[in-house]
Amino acid sequence: MMEQYGDYLLRTTVLLLRDRQAAEEAVQDTFIQAFANISQLRDADKLRSWLTRIAVNRCRMRQRTWDWRHIFPKPRIDLHVDEVAPAAEEAMIKHWREGEMTKSIQKLPYTYREVITLYYFNELGVQEIAEQLQLNVNTVKARLMRGRNKLRQIMMEMGESDA
Repeated sequence: MMEQYGDYLLRTTVLLLRDRQAAEEAVQDTFIQAFANISQLRDADKLRSWLTRIAVNRCRMRQRTWDWRHIFPKPRIDLHVDEVAPAAEEAMIKHWREGEMTKSIQKLPYTYREVITLYYFNELGVQEIAEQLQLNVNTVKARLMRGRNKLRQIMMEMGESDA
């Protein structure tokens, strides 16, 4: 299970938490919780979805708790994304990095970063995201729209500061 879903979950948690070490801990916690509660999984075909839900919840919990690491500057996430990305996705990650997309996503508030990551990086549909996050479909759509608008605004500001 870890070999099959480890990189996928690590990539997701790194994008959500913006901290490689915290992301690794979240993935580790995800697998521990999954093994402890495997009897709750009713449909084996939904294992990936179930693990994603656990990982996102672990990320949410980490966002709520303060940590000493907040005192120190965070490492650049785009240096770590390639470490967990499979070869097929390297071109997409490179494209996103070149366009400053990763930096822009990091500047989004967590609620928008969460849906943007699940939609674009994990390629989940709106309905799946709603189920994962236990939200209304319209809430997910609204967060995606607002997140895109904020992302566009951030990218425009970054473009102006580069000029």
